[in-house]
Amino acid sequence: MKTPFAKKENEKKWFVVDARDKILGRLASRVATILRGKHKPIYTPFIDTGDFVVVVNADKVAWTGKKDTDKIYYHHTMYPAGLRAVSFGKLLEEKPEEVIKKAVWGMLPKGSLGRDMLKKLKVYAGENHPHDAQRPEKLAV
Repeated sequence: MKTPFAKKENEKKWFVVDARDKILGRLASRVATILRGKHKPIYTPFIDTGDFVVVVNADKVAWTGKKDTDKIYYHHTMYPAGLRAVSFGKLLEEKPEEVIKKAVWGMLPKGSLGRDMLKKLKVYAGENHPHDAQRPEKLAV
């Protein structure tokens, strides 16, 4: 008997998540599960079976501990002496969407499959989003 695998062209649903007063790590964990498709019975690890997720109110997300001063994000420009660092608090002020994207990216597989999954994540700092035409369902986190 052959093992049935999910097709790449499976039906994708849209979910909307309100990040207001939600703990960042718990929110990112739930969103990563939806993006990977682990909530579906047709989950296949090497095929993107996940759904789209729209996160609103990213600027009102909560966190535990002293992350606003102690957590630092690093990246390198690939030029000599190109190591750049930005604190969690400063990134939350300037680009609150990036804080959630970075947290979710850390929970997705690395490589082309994970990058494709991350493209299905839409994060907005405010209450409004342009995806009403897709009729997203509310997702309780």
